Amino acid sequence: MDEYDHASLIDGSRLSFSKVIKYAHNDMVDLERKLSMLPEEAVKVIAVDGIFSMEGDIVKLPEIVELADKYGVNIMVDDAHSLGVIGHNGAGTASHFNLTDDVDLIMGTFSKSLASLGGFIAADHDTIDYMKHRARSLMFSASMTPGSVASVIAALDIIESEPERIQKLWDNTNYAMKLLLEEGFDLGPTESPILPIYVRDNDKTFPVTKHLQSSGVFVNPVVSPAVPSDSSLLRFSLMATHTFAQIEEAVEKITKAFKDVGVELHVKEKI
Repeated sequence: MDEYDHASLIDGSRLSFSKVIKYAHNDMVDLERKLSMLPEEAVKVIAVDGIFSMEGDIVKLPEIVELADKYGVNIMVDDAHSLGVIGHNGAGTASHFNLTDDVDLIMGTFSKSLASLGGFIAADHDTIDYMKHRARSLMFSASMTPGSVASVIAALDIIESEPERIQKLWDNTNYAMKLLLEEGFDLGPTESPILPIYVRDNDKTFPVTKHLQSSGVFVNPVVSPAVPSDSSLLRFSLMATHTFAQIEEAVEKITKAFKDVGVELHVKEKI
């Protein structure tokens, strides 16, 4: 598992009763070192996020596929934050890299871009049949409500028939990233509409969040233990329905909140 995998993947690994080994975030050298230590005959799975939920960067799936082939490992990708965002018609991470046939399990939630409840997992017939009869978390859960299912189907229809919405999401992302970087914000390695605005101070993250929410800008504070204390951040998530004017207003208010709370910005010199 990537050390920055989502909490749901961590909980799932615990339910599996398997031996769990973490590797440094998106570090293929460390991943190969860990894989090389495992017994050749062991059943092995690399479980990763497609787009990492806090950092916003994309998994290095082509390199992972190469290592999986080399060491006889299966791959599971959680597309919770990738579905409707990257790939052909928003089909997710494996599609984005044209590696759908090389990924063994593709999982996702309906609670993000599909705006509903529930989730899915896609795999070959035998794997799905096995999970239906062995996965306690599936067997002892209630079925989705008809309304939730219908809203997912409707959302998928919109994603497929109106690809301009995905383009608008990326237009908004690129515009917001440009404005935030110009103001001197630290966004880390993000490559997606998840824009982590780093505060890097647990104590200052909450007053900045309160300042923004009281002025009409919704952000999520992320502090330890969810992230290391020196990596606390505001999770600034964009939608296709945001306008450039709203983004400009949000960036202006975020800049003011940081200054009022005393969080230092680092404006890069323009060349």
